[in-house]
Amino acid sequence: MKKIVFVLSVILLVAGCSGNNQEKNLSITINLRYTGTDGSALKFAEEMISSGTVNAIRAEEGNLRYEYYQSLDNPETILLIDSWADQEAIDAHHASPMMATIAALREKYDLHMIVERYNGADMPETDKQFIRK
Repeated sequence: MKKIVFVLSVILLVAGCSGNNQEKNLSITINLRYTGTDGSALKFAEEMISSGTVNAIRAEEGNLRYEYYQSLDNPETILLIDSWADQEAIDAHHASPMMATIAALREKYDLHMIVERYNGADMPETDKQFIRK
């Protein structure tokens, strides 16, 4: 599992990079692992999608990526990869009424979260050999 998380982290850093950003303007990727019981995390993600909330978030200024994935190691865990152009975009998202909708759904499905945050950066030349395009 640690190898998968490391590889995913490297991929996220690559995906979130533009290469032309200054240090203070780097993109930010947040991994949120939602865990519940009896399929509740998957039901949460499905309701987020079917309610139109996911599309609304993707349309927000500065959103670069908002995608859910189900864990192969633990089907009760759903990973959200959430990427933003900068902290200002995240702050605007957190101040939006959409956060109340998300919080209510988290409560409805009794989800617990683990959060990891990554700042985009240029990939070193030495790491490029490991990426297959």
